[in-house]
Amino acid sequence: MTKLLEQAVEAARALPPEMQDALARMLLQFAGEDQPVIQLTAEEESSFEASLAQADRGEFATDEQIRAIWAKHGL
Repeated sequence: MTKLLEQAVEAARALPPEMQDALARMLLQFAGEDQPVIQLTAEEESSFEASLAQADRGEFATDEQIRAIWAKHGL
């Protein structure tokens, strides 16, 4: 293992478990090992389908609503 890869692994150890898993999946995929498709929870799938239905109906946030969200977060 190269020193740079050792440094990256050491830095990854300090990350939250979810980020460690995401990095591990990317590294394995980069190394040529296929990774399973991420499975959505029932709640995530329902939310995703609701969002697609809103988009199909043309229900998008107005420019004013977007500006309000940006302002709320200091953007």
